[in-house]
Amino acid sequence: MSPSPEPQPSHRDPSERVLAVVPARLRSTRMPEKMLRRETGQFLFEHTVRNVEAAGVADRVVLATDSDKIGAAAREVGIASVLTAEAHASGTDRVHETVEQLAAEGSAFDVVLGVQGDEPELSAACFAGLVASFADPRVQAATLSSPLHAAHEAADPNVVKVVCDANGDALYFSRAPIPHDRDQAEDGWRAMQRHIGVYAFRPEALRRFTALAPSRLETLERLEQLRWLEAGETMRVVAVAPQPAGIDTEAQYQAFVSRTSGQKPIPTRT
Repeated sequence: MSPSPEPQPSHRDPSERVLAVVPARLRSTRMPEKMLRRETGQFLFEHTVRNVEAAGVADRVVLATDSDKIGAAAREVGIASVLTAEAHASGTDRVHETVEQLAAEGSAFDVVLGVQGDEPELSAACFAGLVASFADPRVQAATLSSPLHAAHEAADPNVVKVVCDANGDALYFSRAPIPHDRDQAEDGWRAMQRHIGVYAFRPEALRRFTALAPSRLETLERLEQLRWLEAGETMRVVAVAPQPAGIDTEAQYQAFVSRTSGQKPIPTRT
C-alpha cells in the first residue's frame, strides 16, 4: 500500500522538544568542499540551516561538521555548530554524536531531525510531517517518500524506492523497482514511491540505530536504513510531494545558483 502525498500533519506536541541537526562534512567525492561554496551570497550549509529554521518545527537547529573551516564559516554567519569526528561513516552517525555532545551539556530533546547540509530546498511540509508523525507513540523513527514522476526512474538504481504496510511503516527499501509489477502494466511505475533520505528519531532509537553493525541487506543495497529494518525495528514513512534535488554535482550547484537568482524553476529529483 502506497501512502498518499502531502498529508496534513497534526500539530506537534508543544511539550516535546525538537532538535534539528544539519551534518556538513568538508570532503565530498564529487564536489570537494561544496559546503563552503558561496556563489549565491550564502554558504551552501547556510541555505540548508536557514531553510530548516524557517520551517519553524525545531526548538534548536545545529550544524554538525568535521571541519574547523566550516565551523569558522558558521560562526561568521551566526550559525551554531558542533565539531564532530572525521571518521563517521554517515550523516546519521554525525547526528548521533551531536546529540551526545548536547546531552553532556545538559540539553535534552524528544525528537531529533537530521537534514543533510546539501539539501537546501526541502519544503516545510517535509519537516512538519516528520515531526508530527511522532504524535503516534509507536513511532521511533521516520523518513520521507514521494511519488516517482517519470517511468524511467523505476529502473534507475540512483532512485531509491520504498514500499510500506497499511500503517505507513516501511516494509523494504531498494534500488530495484519495487513493488514488482508482474503483469508489466504500462503505468505500473506509478505505484512506486521514491525514498527521500531525511530522517527523524527519538534519541534512544537513534542511539540503537548507530550501535547496530552494518547488516547483510544494508551491505548489498548500500542503504543504511535497511540495518534498522533488518534488526526488526519499524520506520514510519511520511508521504510528501516531489521535492527538489540535493546538491551533489557542480551542475546541480550551478542550477541552484541560477534558481536562487530567480532564473530557473526547481527540478525534482531524478
